[in-house]
Amino acid sequence: MPEEDYREIPVRKGTVQCLPEREETIEHCRFCVFSRYFKVGGHYVKSPALAYCTRHRATDEVDLSKVESVKCADRRGEGYRSIMNIIG
Repeated sequence: MPEEDYREIPVRKGTVQCLPEREETIEHCRFCVFSRYFKVGGHYVKSPALAYCTRHRATDEVDLSKVESVKCADRRGEGYRSIMNIIG
C-alpha cells in the first residue's frame, strides 16, 4: 500500500480510535501489524512493529508518551492485530 493511503489516527490520552467502536492503547498499537509510522515532535518514525519486518526493518525505540498520531495501513477495518501472531 502506498504511504499516502495510510490512515492517520490522532493519539488522545494514550489511545487511538482504531475502529469507530474500538479504542486501543498506543502500547497495543506499537505491536499491531497495521501500524507503520508514529508522529513524534512533528516527524514520522517507523513503528516498532516494523522491527520484525524484513522489508522495512525499524530498530529505533519510540517514546510512546510523545506520540501525536499513528499512520495505519488498516484499510479494511480489521482493527488491532498483534504481530505476535505472525512471528510467534
